[in-house]
Amino acid sequence: MTGLRILVALFAVLALYGTPASAQSQWPTRSVKFIVPFGPGAGADIGARLFAEKLSQRWGQPVVVENRPGGDSFIAITAFLGTDDDHTFLYIPSGNFTVHPFVHSKLPYDQNQLVPIARASNTILAVALAKSSPYNTVREFTEAARAAPGQFNSGLVTGLTEFTFWAYTHHEKLNIAQVPYRDINQAPNDLAEGRIQVAMASLAILQPQWRADRIKLIAVNNKERTDLVPGVPTAREQGYPSLVFEGLHGLIGRTTTPKDLKERIAADFRAAAADGSIGSRLAATGQVINVGGPDEFAAAIEEQRAAVAATVKAINFKPKN
Repeated sequence: MTGLRILVALFAVLALYGTPASAQSQWPTRSVKFIVPFGPGAGADIGARLFAEKLSQRWGQPVVVENRPGGDSFIAITAFLGTDDDHTFLYIPSGNFTVHPFVHSKLPYDQNQLVPIARASNTILAVALAKSSPYNTVREFTEAARAAPGQFNSGLVTGLTEFTFWAYTHHEKLNIAQVPYRDINQAPNDLAEGRIQVAMASLAILQPQWRADRIKLIAVNNKERTDLVPGVPTAREQGYPSLVFEGLHGLIGRTTTPKDLKERIAADFRAAAADGSIGSRLAATGQVINVGGPDEFAAAIEEQRAAVAATVKAINFKPKN
C-alpha cells in the first residue's frame, strides 16, 4: 500500500503543477539571449534591445543582446545554431539570410534549421534622387534612364535591396551601373553631390541627407505608405511592383523550438509592442512596428525568397563564391 500511496501522491502533484510535457509553460527558467548580426547602434540591434527590455519584464528573466557582426551574417547565424539552447535566439532582418542560397554556392549552415518565431518590425526603404534632380516620380526617372542607357549610376545596399533593384532594371530594360560601396552610408552623400543618380536604401541611411534637404525620396519600397515619410507614394502605387519589398526584422529559432513556445513568444512580442513606446523609439531608426506570429513571419519570408528566386532566374545570376 505504501507504493500505491506514493503513486497517488505523485499524480496529485502532477495535477497541480503540470506534467513534464507541460514544463514549457515554465519557460524561461534562466536568462534569454538574442544574437544580432550587427554592431551596437544598428537598426536590428536597437530593435532587439527595445524588445529585450520589455520581454525581460514579462518573463522575469534577463534578456541579453549579443552582437556578432560581420561575415555576411554567417558569424551570428553559425554562433546561434551552434548553441543548441532553447533560451538563445537570432534577432535578424530576414533579408540577411533570404539571399544567402543565391549569392553563395555553399553555405556554412543549413537554412532548414532556421524557424521564424515572431516578426517584430519593418524597415522603411526608399528610392532617392538628388534634390536637384529634375525627376520627381519613378516613372519620370525610369523614362530618363531608358533614354540614356549607361549614363546613370546607382548606390544600393547589398543583398535583398540589390536583387529588388535588379528586378526593376531588368523588367524596365534599363542599363544603370551599380557603384560598389564598402560603406553604403557614403551613397547618400554621393547622391547629393551628383556622383550617382539614384540610391535605394533604408530610411535610416537616407535620412540625414533627406533631413538636410539635399536628396528627395520619390518612392517607398514597402507595401504601404508610412507617416515617417509623409506624402511619398509607394512604388506599387506608381505602377512599379518590381520595386516592392519589405524589410522584415524578427526573432528566429530552431526546428526544435516547440510550437506552443513559438506562439507564446510571438504573443509576448505583441504584448510588448502594445503600449506604443517601442514603436515611437523605432521610428527614429526608420522602422515601424509590425508584429506577427510564426506563420505570418514564415509566409513573409517565403514571399521574399520567391521574389529573389524569380529575379535570379530572370537575370541568370550566378553565385560569386
